[in-house]
Amino acid sequence: MQRHLALGEGEFAPGTVYLNSASSGLLPARSAAAIRAALTESASHGTMGRDYFGPAARARAAFARLMGVPEERVALGSSVAVQSAFVAASLPEGAEVLVAEGDFSSLVNPLAARAGCTVRRVPREALADAVRPGTALVAVSAVHALDGRIADLAAVREAARAHGARTYLDATQAAGWLPLSLADFDYAVCGAFKWLLCPRGTTFMVFGGERGELGGPGWPVPVHAGWAAGEDPGESNYGVIDRPATTARRYDEPHAHYSYVAAEHSLGLLAEIGVPTVHAHNLALAEQYRAGLRAAGYVPEDAPGSAIVSTPGLADAEPRLARAGVRVSVRGGLLRAAFHLYNSTDDVTRALELLTA
Repeated sequence: MQRHLALGEGEFAPGTVYLNSASSGLLPARSAAAIRAALTESASHGTMGRDYFGPAARARAAFARLMGVPEERVALGSSVAVQSAFVAASLPEGAEVLVAEGDFSSLVNPLAARAGCTVRRVPREALADAVRPGTALVAVSAVHALDGRIADLAAVREAARAHGARTYLDATQAAGWLPLSLADFDYAVCGAFKWLLCPRGTTFMVFGGERGELGGPGWPVPVHAGWAAGEDPGESNYGVIDRPATTARRYDEPHAHYSYVAAEHSLGLLAEIGVPTVHAHNLALAEQYRAGLRAAGYVPEDAPGSAIVSTPGLADAEPRLARAGVRVSVRGGLLRAAFHLYNSTDDVTRALELLTA
């Protein structure tokens, strides 16, 4: 068996065997240091500090580079649910929205709450075949948070395109370890506090697809735009904003300053290591774990190529693992383990020892 060491040397010192990145990622040392420095500065200069917009702008640029999308197509937000409500607000009256059964609530529930729209749910594997004339939007998570299954994104995208439907991708459980092409989707959202190693309150929205000139009919109305969405925020504090930003920044929420202070450093670390390297590392550990479970007589959920491994029949083991210093989670009656760059072969071995003892 090939031994895999943790990546990001010097950036992580977990006090546990942390196999829970599908719930929340660990913060790199450089990001934690940046937050501490910002807090110290804010004690003297207030939360606006000396530079409220700089860290957010650099985080936006770092995310765009990591995901291979134009920076001017990226907006900043606070949560997937808020961004989903924004997408829902852009839909016409009577629109049909197609989603996968059991997809993550923050993605689908705001769409279902949109008055005058109909949400149609189908099995995840049938999503592409279920697109039909009259479908206005297809929304799906790239990786299912419950069991780690990876959606057939190419099939969904092509089916939507054939019927004139827009696409909305939630990359929260994928960005940071799974190579993606977010520009291929009309909307793509990512809560960055999991695999992208950012603090909570860091969310990115990508406006992909072919839209034409910003502000034209291919672009939604910035219904929640506040002062930060003006071309010159210093001039857009009061009254109606006459000059919205000339990029996707017109869709920004006023951002959580400390979250984005750290985000630029977390994203920088991932860029240094490279998503393909993280992908190969995570999959090697996940496959080692799957093989160990099968050898012990357990059958993980079928999720080929995923860094998330969910297994029935082991949910009761979670408290015992926690007492032994191994952090996993239980979702839908499944024991869920998630493998990321700060994990190693030793972490897999320890978890299997406890599960098969």
